[in-house]
Amino acid sequence: MLKTIRKWHKWPGIILTFFILVFALSGVILNHRELLSSVDIKRSWLPGNYAYHNWNLGAVKGALELDPDHILVYGNIGIWLTDSSFTRYKDFNHGFPKGIDNRKISSLVKTADGRLFAGTLFGLYHFEQDSWKPLPLPVKEKRIVRILEKGDSLLVMTRSNLLMADLSGKVISFRLIHVPPPSDDDHKTGLFKTLWVIHSGEVYGFIGKLIVDFIGMVFIIICITGLIWFFVPLMLKKVRTNAKSRIRTFNRNSLHVHNWLGSWLLPVLILTTLTGMFLRPPLLIPIANSKVGKIRFSELDSPNPWFDRFRDLLYDQEKHIFYFATNDGIYFSPDALQQPLLPFSIQPPVSVMGITVFEKRQDGSLLIGSFSGIFLWHPETGEVYDHFTGLRYEDSGQSGPPFGNISVSGCLRIKSYEYIFDYAAGAIGLGESPPFVPMPEIVMKNSPISLWNTALEIHTGRIYEPVLGEFYILVVPLVGIFTLVVLVFGFLSWWIARKRKKRTLLIKDLEEDD
Repeated sequence: MLKTIRKWHKWPGIILTFFILVFALSGVILNHRELLSSVDIKRSWLPGNYAYHNWNLGAVKGALELDPDHILVYGNIGIWLTDSSFTRYKDFNHGFPKGIDNRKISSLVKTADGRLFAGTLFGLYHFEQDSWKPLPLPVKEKRIVRILEKGDSLLVMTRSNLLMADLSGKVISFRLIHVPPPSDDDHKTGLFKTLWVIHSGEVYGFIGKLIVDFIGMVFIIICITGLIWFFVPLMLKKVRTNAKSRIRTFNRNSLHVHNWLGSWLLPVLILTTLTGMFLRPPLLIPIANSKVGKIRFSELDSPNPWFDRFRDLLYDQEKHIFYFATNDGIYFSPDALQQPLLPFSIQPPVSVMGITVFEKRQDGSLLIGSFSGIFLWHPETGEVYDHFTGLRYEDSGQSGPPFGNISVSGCLRIKSYEYIFDYAAGAIGLGESPPFVPMPEIVMKNSPISLWNTALEIHTGRIYEPVLGEFYILVVPLVGIFTLVVLVFGFLSWWIARKRKKRTLLIKDLEEDD
């Protein structure tokens, strides 16, 4: 029995070592995005599907028209100044810190008095004296999702808070705006979100992240010591006799570390593996809409009912209504923000990966885009139309994959032309719009991929798509399942051997007493 258990630990473990190592290393990197934001990777170092073509991979979020012949195009490529024909491009990123992550733009606004504001992953910037300058915000979490001008005020939404500044003064100073809780607040949070913060350690803030980093290092040490135990016996045949004793001692010590870490930290190793498995399809799909109670005394148990829930914001000037896009759907409220926010009973589908387009049209409809597609939505009537096909959308009531036939990452409308940007295929013209211009070399050359995004592609298994095709989606669950097998059988192997050793020593002691 022990021999069989050891085989189930040994051989799957050897096969999985590479995957576990890269998952652990990439996981540690993912926990420190801002710290590593200045480190970029050349796209040519990665498989071909990570190269830019036709403005794909979220290159464009949107565009801002400064005047008829000067347009700012922004998104994952930063900000670029172009002309009305989108043919000439000039870098407009001066002032942002080094690193492509520091100039990923989620929102760009030109105020009535001509001032420019940009929202990034790590804060808010104001353009002055031909350079972007950071603006202080009175909140800890500074990932900007939307900037809006409302009268003489500038509204800035982060993932957790809504801020306002008076634009009429000389100094731009922000204050926190109280946003009432949703009327349907059940004091619960998404199961997906809960598993996410447990897996990353964010559930207990920075300390929790450090603990998960330690767990990642434990996985790495277990893999390395396992490889040492496997390969050293093969090496001993080629090593001089006087060196064999030292190598055997080193090997035994490695095994001791391997067994000690694997046995005493087994529960947290299993928890980390299990939570990671459910953060990617197909295991993600059945839990995507599930809710659970908030973990007490954790980051999720925040007094702010909107903690990490805001995704976008719109304001209807005519109706004096705010539209809040959240990770739980779209809510609305009169502009006084005195009453609980109300949800819409009928809404267009939005991918669990988040809303990417949120715009108001002249006819009062809202354009809603995500990796589930792009839709025209009439909030008052509940009518939803597929903006790409023009057909009316009917909700089947069944959960599907987190992405549709078109994974919309951005939208651009200039004059009578309209383009949507599919994450994989890039720019797609709608209606009578001519084909969008090819992506210029200067933009591609100056738009690498961040180390953090590279780690994300590895950690989610997407890096294997060029080799495995659509089956790459099975990498995370399969590696997770077999990692659990290796961990459990490794513990059983250690426990049975330890129990037998104790029994042998006990019998030996009894014989000596006799």
